[in-house]
Amino acid sequence: MLEFSMPLEFYLPLIWAGIIGIAVVMYVLLDGFDLGIGILFPFTRDAKQRELMMNTVAPFWDGNETWLVLGGAGLFVAFPRAYSIIMPAFYLPVIVMLLALVFRGVAFEFVFVAQTSRRTWHAAFWLGSTIAAACQGAILAGLIQGIKIENGAFAGGAFDWATPFAALCAAGVLAGYALLGATWLVMKTEGDIAERARGQAKLLIIAVLVTMGGVSLWTPFAFERIAARWFTTPNIYYLWPVPLLTGGLALLAWRWLDKGREVPPFLAAMGLFLLGYLGLVISLFPYIVPPALTIWDTAAAPSSQIFMLVGTLIMLPIIIGYVVFVYWLFRGKVIEGEGYHHH
Repeated sequence: MLEFSMPLEFYLPLIWAGIIGIAVVMYVLLDGFDLGIGILFPFTRDAKQRELMMNTVAPFWDGNETWLVLGGAGLFVAFPRAYSIIMPAFYLPVIVMLLALVFRGVAFEFVFVAQTSRRTWHAAFWLGSTIAAACQGAILAGLIQGIKIENGAFAGGAFDWATPFAALCAAGVLAGYALLGATWLVMKTEGDIAERARGQAKLLIIAVLVTMGGVSLWTPFAFERIAARWFTTPNIYYLWPVPLLTGGLALLAWRWLDKGREVPPFLAAMGLFLLGYLGLVISLFPYIVPPALTIWDTAAAPSSQIFMLVGTLIMLPIIIGYVVFVYWLFRGKVIEGEGYHHH
């Protein structure tokens, strides 16, 4: 029995880390572009155009948030100790983020039926999107900075995450989501909106590179463990392509926008996120609560991991299939005056 249980205890947390990793990636890529649409709201004065922007994400946005639930639930089930430390460490940004997402969802539903208070709901949609994205950046920064633990419990203050580095990460997430939003509009709309989005996307590529570069330079200087991960041999030989690919992909995206391409810039924006994410995984793995606790330190009992894994492995392909189906169903351009909402 012993021979069997050891590898299981080794592999199960890896599988769960993978599932949570997939959930986070799916969430960031899918909810990223519709949060990005909200972040871009202040740059469009025209109410009709704003509603068209919202219409491009109408069939998708509530499904996109499924991934956030899966990620949170996965953390709770598979890594309960990590959950019990991460949640108190980020209570404020997590609660504010969730409230902002709720607020934004309400605004989404009301904006199409409200005749008199439309401006208010537009503002709510913009604020909800922007605040949620900024909170996600702050939570990310808090994880990179590391969490203060004593005797296996969170021992820091409620505002430990609030640092200049958190502001940089929040700016990076805002720029990244806005880039996803702008390239999504290039792909899904035409005319004025698409043209404006094309120009915005170029500026946002620069903003994303600046913030990503900032984070990439800041982390090894501020955190020795991250410097050791990237700049020691043999790691440095394997890892140097990551920043190189990021720069190359940004250049490509710029060229594609210049040439009037519609789909490639959106794919490139997603690629930039994936490369940034890869960089973070390289910096932090296998620590789920940096700097001290790994996925193995915080894992639940193998039996409860297996129990939940069965359900997840059945549901995951169904959810992914549904996502693919919906995106395929609502492919193509959204034209002004047309919406998925029936009045």
